[in-house]
Amino acid sequence: MSRKHPVVAVTGSSGAGTSTVKNSFEHIFRLTKMNVAVVEGDSFHRYDRDAMKKAVTESERMHNRPISHFGPEANEFGKLEALFKEYGKSGSGKTRLYLHNDQEAAPFKQKAGTFTPWSPIPSGSDMLFYEGLHGGAKSETADVAQYVDLLVGVVPIVNLEWIQKIHRDKNARGYSVEAVTDTILRRMHDYVHFITPQFSRTHINFQRVPMVDTSNPFIARDIPTLDESLVVIHFQKKEDIDFSYLLSMLHDSFMSRLDTIVVPGGKMGLAIELILKPLILDLLAQSKKK
Repeated sequence: MSRKHPVVAVTGSSGAGTSTVKNSFEHIFRLTKMNVAVVEGDSFHRYDRDAMKKAVTESERMHNRPISHFGPEANEFGKLEALFKEYGKSGSGKTRLYLHNDQEAAPFKQKAGTFTPWSPIPSGSDMLFYEGLHGGAKSETADVAQYVDLLVGVVPIVNLEWIQKIHRDKNARGYSVEAVTDTILRRMHDYVHFITPQFSRTHINFQRVPMVDTSNPFIARDIPTLDESLVVIHFQKKEDIDFSYLLSMLHDSFMSRLDTIVVPGGKMGLAIELILKPLILDLLAQSKKK
């Protein structure tokens, strides 16, 4: 890991709630007036939208295990690893943008679902911030996690994750429950082998646990809210955390283990800032000493 040019990554599967954590990070960056290079995980998919559909169809036709955005076949793990390594050394490296919709694509005069050309990160940033599926990924040919200075996992219990995905894909993309279920099943091998192992490599995990019945996610009519949830926060190194301070600031929170604090879901944003802001500032201070 590098301290000269820190790399911070938030990792979690689609619909897991990484956007909530990302928004909290952005608030921290604004408050501290940091110049941050932001990298989106979708930028390191291997195929654009049309090519991915063809690749999935071909993998199924050949009777192989279907590829998915969770696994190495559909991603550029090697290039993501190279970016983190290069940024740690020089404060730069190559990245690109994935254009999700027509609004994002219009300024580049490209089609939605395509990538912009690879280009270097401008010099002068204080740290790199990644948010996506694979901030802590490892495969047979790449080890992304080794170059991350602060790795944060965002992982709801799996039934809640499925509820969020089903509702998002139905409402935003017009998919049927059956189509979303097929996608979940197709990606299961990659989810088990390339997504969940990351959460054993993280420095901190935020896991949202609903306090309402989610036993059958495929018929759930709504998504449990934060106020209907608890957030289980696990620390790899409990020695670095002032639990007494957190308990005093986060009312109705409690310790479930010596390295784990549980907070009301409505206080998730506050908890993120209380925990992560000192760690971010410490990384920045250490980098200035180099």
